[in-house]
Amino acid sequence: MHPEIVRAAPGSCPICGMALEPRTLSASDAGGAGDLDPELRSMQRRFWVTAVLALPLLVAGMAEMVPGAMRALPVVSPAARNWLELALATPAVLWGGWPFFQRGWASVVHRSLNMFTLIALGTGVAYGYSVVATVAPGIFPSPIRDAGGMAGTVPVYFEAAAVITALVLLGQVLELRARGRTSAALRALLDLAPPTARRLVPAGLLGARAPASSEAAGVADATAPAAVADAADTAEIDVPLAAVQPGDRLRVRPGDRVPVDGTIAAGRGAVDESMLTGEPIPVAKAPGDRVTAGTVNGNGSFVMVAERVGSDTLLAQIVRLVGEAQRSRAPIQRLADRVAAWFVPAVVGTAAAAAAAWWFLGPEPRLAHALLAAVSVLIIACPCALGLATPMSIMVGTGRGAHAGVLIRNAEALEVFERVDVVVVDKTGTLTEGRPRLTAIETAGHAAGAAGAAAAGGWPQSELLRLAASLERASEHPLAAALLAAAAERALALAEPTELAVEPGGGVRGVVAGHAVALGTAELLAGLGIAAGDRGDPRDLDLQGRAEALRRDGQTVLLAAIDGRLAGLFAVADPIKPSTPEALRELRGEGLRVVLATGDNRTTAAAVAARLGIAAADVVAAAPPAAKRDLVARLQAQGHVVAMAGDGINDAPALAQADLGIAMGTGTGVAIESAAITLVKGDLRALLRARRLSQATMRNIRQNLVFAFAYNALGVPIAAGALYPLFRLLLSPMIASAAMSLSSVSVIANALRLRRAHL
Repeated sequence: MHPEIVRAAPGSCPICGMALEPRTLSASDAGGAGDLDPELRSMQRRFWVTAVLALPLLVAGMAEMVPGAMRALPVVSPAARNWLELALATPAVLWGGWPFFQRGWASVVHRSLNMFTLIALGTGVAYGYSVVATVAPGIFPSPIRDAGGMAGTVPVYFEAAAVITALVLLGQVLELRARGRTSAALRALLDLAPPTARRLVPAGLLGARAPASSEAAGVADATAPAAVADAADTAEIDVPLAAVQPGDRLRVRPGDRVPVDGTIAAGRGAVDESMLTGEPIPVAKAPGDRVTAGTVNGNGSFVMVAERVGSDTLLAQIVRLVGEAQRSRAPIQRLADRVAAWFVPAVVGTAAAAAAAWWFLGPEPRLAHALLAAVSVLIIACPCALGLATPMSIMVGTGRGAHAGVLIRNAEALEVFERVDVVVVDKTGTLTEGRPRLTAIETAGHAAGAAGAAAAGGWPQSELLRLAASLERASEHPLAAALLAAAAERALALAEPTELAVEPGGGVRGVVAGHAVALGTAELLAGLGIAAGDRGDPRDLDLQGRAEALRRDGQTVLLAAIDGRLAGLFAVADPIKPSTPEALRELRGEGLRVVLATGDNRTTAAAVAARLGIAAADVVAAAPPAAKRDLVARLQAQGHVVAMAGDGINDAPALAQADLGIAMGTGTGVAIESAAITLVKGDLRALLRARRLSQATMRNIRQNLVFAFAYNALGVPIAAGALYPLFRLLLSPMIASAAMSLSSVSVIANALRLRRAHL
């Protein structure tokens, strides 16, 4: 299926003839195993009818090959038997095989010959020849009419045409079923969302609001159970999931699935997030923590505030991204496309050459032998296996990744990751938790802990924090969140900043309460003409010394300037993720070079790198977005295949420049949109799973392609009659069709093994 083909309704691809995949999968599409798509239902119905009609034709055809077997069949004349076979074969071939004739004709109209071209030609020639032989046997030469001891009749191949149609239909049913199983990963994810949510409403509105929600969803819940919730005037009602709106307060009880994305407002729980991360250990959740739709609350009860609902939830986005990836095409598919471009014309030419050779050089009956050879070549060379080799592996692989917490944006990402030899990683939010805490506030005139009092001879710490937090209100950066959290703990009244300017990787500046405030790196301040010690102020020099000591301890330092003068600093500690050391060890164990690129100071970066075993030569510090992008480009120029892992806006240019961009699912939307792979929970161990998935998928694709190419390379000469001079063996079209179907089934079965791949 070619992803550039878009239709408003189900159908087949005009280029390759394969069934089109739905672009989106909604909750209404998720159903039980008995829910079949229309294409599969149609193919199953056609297969069973065709199989019933083809069975007596096959028995009669096989009886001719067994001495004395014809005596066990009803006594009818050869001519009458031909007419009886015509009656059975016509609905089997014309009705059962009609989709193949449609697709074969479409391939000619669109000048894109494919496997259905060969199927339509093979069955059409066998059936058409047999119809003429039955209706007008007199037009054939006497050697053909007398072949097989049936004087006055011509051998027919209705059984071949009908059985071939049945076998190809069987192959289509198996393929469509396999495609359905690859979508089962998405349907299983959709099924994780509960059908209802338990909403908290004021008790006085219970009678008014509940029916309104029910009416919107077409469900009557006026009698829904209600219970006293957080307060005496608050009640709980069960409402359909579609009725939940952002801002609603929802109760999640022990054993319940979280209905939508949101933040815990009250209570605690232990949430099983294995559907996102693959990790079975529940995660403790407390007020302020985020929870995701579809995860399971193991114990405890909490009230959450709905934030993202419907198609905006992470669960829905996962389904959308995986669906897009399953429809994409890997670069290795170009090999199959290039082969297919000349393969079908070459097969048609080979079939014609084989027919001509048998007609002019073969033994009697020459026409019958020529027809058998041509039809056998057309059928056995049908590139079903070749067409399935790559897309089946991609579909299964991306579905497997979704269950392992790895979102693959496109098939190319799977192919590229296998060749990656350098991984460039950001620090904050990638190696670290991305939830930094403010540990110290120090001013130019006084140094103290984060909880210290006002400074003498300088800006008071509380005012310095208020101005800095006000400036960071609109920022997504984790460091900004640390300042905002500290200001909230102190109940500081924040002001609205104006003239705001964000320098990605550097910091932020603007006007707060009439003061020009700048917050960020020393490079940011230097660019504004503000440098420590530039006026000989010993307080500034002392502040710089304290900043360096904090950096050596692995803390991140933000310098603050007010009205053109250095006013103080904030020390922020961002703990390294517990899984990071193990993940980096395993990455290096697989031969990958790990490079740390961060906008943080060199001293802090070196301290973090030393803890994680990253070589000093592989640390690039104080790197703004352009420098990270240039680092990636420089490594690429040295011949490396580079993956970049990051989570912030400042990582987006490098993510786009890299051969493979990897975003942390806990990061910003810009980073995720710039990346080809998203690690849902931002755990670098998922990067290892993505790497192993890439290797397993590409290995599977190569196995499929080798099998498909080898099958056709061996099968076509045999079908053309290469074994006849030595063994007097001419391949029956029915055997050719069975072999063709078997090759497709083998490719499908091999691809489905990826569902059990160890990651």
